[in-house]
Amino acid sequence: MKKLTTTLFALLLILGISSSNAAAADATELMKQSHLAYFYAGDDGLTDVNMTIVSKKGKERVREFTMIRLDIEEGGNQKYYTYFKKPSDVSRITFLVHKTSEGNDQRWIYIPSIDLVKPISADDKNSSFVGSDFSYEDISGRHWIEDNHTLKADETLDGKAVYVIESVPKEAYKGFARKLSYIDKETMLPLKEEYFSKKDKLVKKFTADKIEVVDGITTIIVRTMHNIKKGGHTTVTFDKISYNVGVKDDIFTERYLKNPPRKYIKK
Repeated sequence: MKKLTTTLFALLLILGISSSNAAAADATELMKQSHLAYFYAGDDGLTDVNMTIVSKKGKERVREFTMIRLDIEEGGNQKYYTYFKKPSDVSRITFLVHKTSEGNDQRWIYIPSIDLVKPISADDKNSSFVGSDFSYEDISGRHWIEDNHTLKADETLDGKAVYVIESVPKEAYKGFARKLSYIDKETMLPLKEEYFSKKDKLVKKFTADKIEVVDGITTIIVRTMHNIKKGGHTTVTFDKISYNVGVKDDIFTERYLKNPPRKYIKK
């Protein structure tokens, strides 16, 4: 009898572990699909961007820039190029990202006032992106393989069925201790993301404010990062979005940081 009980316990334990592993695998796959839908739409992308930064006291600052993206492989290597147009204090600043499937992305920023190309270290990727409430990493995306994911619930958000997934960094990370993502089951786009500190306090929140279909691809047109910790928020609006425009790989180099590709950028 004792042997039978031990055998049953072992079987239940194995089943429990298998169930846990399956749930983790499902959550990881869902985060992968969401990442692809959000950051890898089409083979490439070109858009004008209006970024409005609103302080805790309501003071507004506006940034205007063009963003170019090229996918080298789906879910893997990817490149971003950002050229700032307005206002004058950020005009001609360029930002370059080489994103990898391993998560060890490389980032550079060109500062024209001192004619300097500066690498952005891994420690700086959580710094403010040109004074906004978005970090450098928020712009190009954090790779799903860098976190452990757990499916917490199936809910409804603003009338849409969503997966609620908790993500916890696998290694020490300054950006957040855990994150909750509310992913639309139909489009797999994140409708909301909540970022928590080590003390489990909500420090910032992302919301997808407007979604449209562009070139047959469902796209978040307006998105906002709310800085709960400091107050204020930043809203980003995408305009003149184009997908699959035939972006060339050679523009994502230091040469074009200093001399923007006129074919894609109109001042």
